[in-house]
Amino acid sequence: MLLRALKQQAGEKGPRISILGSVEHNFFTNGSAELFDCAGQGRIDAFFLGGGQIDGHANINLVGTGDYPLTPVRWPGSFGSAYLYYVVPRVILFREEHTPRALVEKVDFISTPGVSDPGVHRSGGPIALLTGKALFGFDKTKPGFTLQSIHPGHDLAEIKNATGFRFDHDERPDQTMPPDPQTLELLRGRVYDEVAETYPDFAAQMRRDIEQPLSHAS
Repeated sequence: MLLRALKQQAGEKGPRISILGSVEHNFFTNGSAELFDCAGQGRIDAFFLGGGQIDGHANINLVGTGDYPLTPVRWPGSFGSAYLYYVVPRVILFREEHTPRALVEKVDFISTPGVSDPGVHRSGGPIALLTGKALFGFDKTKPGFTLQSIHPGHDLAEIKNATGFRFDHDERPDQTMPPDPQTLELLRGRVYDEVAETYPDFAAQMRRDIEQPLSHAS
């Protein structure tokens, strides 16, 4: 959404974006059937995928915690994540919560695997993991994550304590670059409004998080 806004602001053609559940920002007219068809045809370049649990091999759990099927905590389910994870070339995992209960050593249930066995045809898979504290890259040949940058206000020791799986990192990891004023204005304006159309509760929480430090500063 940000890339589209930046491109259009510069007078260029931006990427085509579909937000599942959105009325304004979903160009599919036949629900998930069109999405899966386009993905299978190689017409989806990137996909953002979240998970209740994510482990160090990029396995995703969207079913629940504990021993299946007697899961004490139940989540919405895997839906088409297993299929999309296999065919979309650039899957970006995301989880706002960065804690050992979300980023675990091993997921309780594999909704979709991060890597496949040799001989399994797979054109897609994870390339990165973005959380509220850091950005990781994923190498399927290891397989495993590498810390690419730490968001301002956090440090390596905190990231290690908050992550349930092992990951590679530099001795002094880079800091995530903060957005410039133009980008920040787009994020807090146009992009915020587009997100709020589909996820009003999440957007409202983001707005409160933004305004809270501003009120303290005043």
